[in-house]
Amino acid sequence: MNSDRLSRITVSGFLIFIAVSSGCDCGNNPAWEPTSYTIDIPAFFPPMDIPADNAMTEEGIKLGRLLFWEKSLSLDHSISCGSCHAPTSNFSDPNQFSSGVNGTLGGRNASVIVNLGWSSSFFWDGRAMTLEDQIRGPVEHPLEMNVTWEVVVERLMNDDFGELDYPQLFFDAFGTEIITEDLSVKAIAQFIRTMISANSKFDKWRRGETDLSDLEYFGYQLFLKEGGDPEVNPGGEFGADCFHCHGEAGLQFSDYLFHNNGLDPSFEADPGRVNVTGFVLDSGLFKTPTLRNVALSAPYMHDGRFNSLEEVVEHYNSGGVSSSTIDTFMKYTTGGLELAPQQKEALIAFLNTLTDTTFIQNPDFSNPH
Repeated sequence: MNSDRLSRITVSGFLIFIAVSSGCDCGNNPAWEPTSYTIDIPAFFPPMDIPADNAMTEEGIKLGRLLFWEKSLSLDHSISCGSCHAPTSNFSDPNQFSSGVNGTLGGRNASVIVNLGWSSSFFWDGRAMTLEDQIRGPVEHPLEMNVTWEVVVERLMNDDFGELDYPQLFFDAFGTEIITEDLSVKAIAQFIRTMISANSKFDKWRRGETDLSDLEYFGYQLFLKEGGDPEVNPGGEFGADCFHCHGEAGLQFSDYLFHNNGLDPSFEADPGRVNVTGFVLDSGLFKTPTLRNVALSAPYMHDGRFNSLEEVVEHYNSGGVSSSTIDTFMKYTTGGLELAPQQKEALIAFLNTLTDTTFIQNPDFSNPH
């Protein structure tokens, strides 16, 4: 470590003492001139709610990208956030369960990172209410990165990262070289809010730039229609019954709510949202994932039990499994939707129109290290 670096560490330590003693807001440094960043909201999307205490800046996004891919955020320097959120898999894990630093496996499939700036809660059970709070968890989780934030901060302050100068990068982003957990998660959150997918074939069709094929459009119509035979189920339209939870309002393809979608008759293996709320009727409920890039997101469901879209469609076509908290939208646990093979083919063709290759190939989201 060179003398300049040692000097910075000593000065930073002194600044920490001053900051704690005086309660100063180091972000008010007059030498700090961040570059404001405005998110370009895609057509038909709602506004994004940016926290007042985490305004978007180009410097914050740059730092967040570096930290998202930084392996020093794990105990043995072996994995980063990006290790379990691979671009080719829609920023999720192609494995059923992700492997942590000790080779230990989690119990849920890694959620996709796409358009999270519009999500109202985070994790499969919704235990985090802000993106910033979601980012805190995996670093210290014993089955994931398994390191304390105190250790992470010490590394970022003092370790030699070659050409990367994290104290300077934090100053550029936040006006202070004093690295903290809060500033780290804020930077990563800024980066993740830029990870917007809005250029699939379906998006281009909605913008009038292309056409859907007859098969894709047929699948889209099935997607929007109620399931069931109208002579047996009032209101039935012989549709696929997808829109209730995966509606296209705001082009999110998720209601960001929690549902029991008929996977199991009981919930011993994973009780779901009840572990967060304590409300028994939340047993077996999990957050609705977005369908954007769903063709790239296998395996599917909170536990990654389905390996293909065909299996997912067949689950819903069968009606699922009845249980004490089965969602009211799962109306066909007896008899199923009875979609014909051509209808299932059309539905999958439509789901493939939600694939956005420009998103997964965006160099701004790739590993910068």
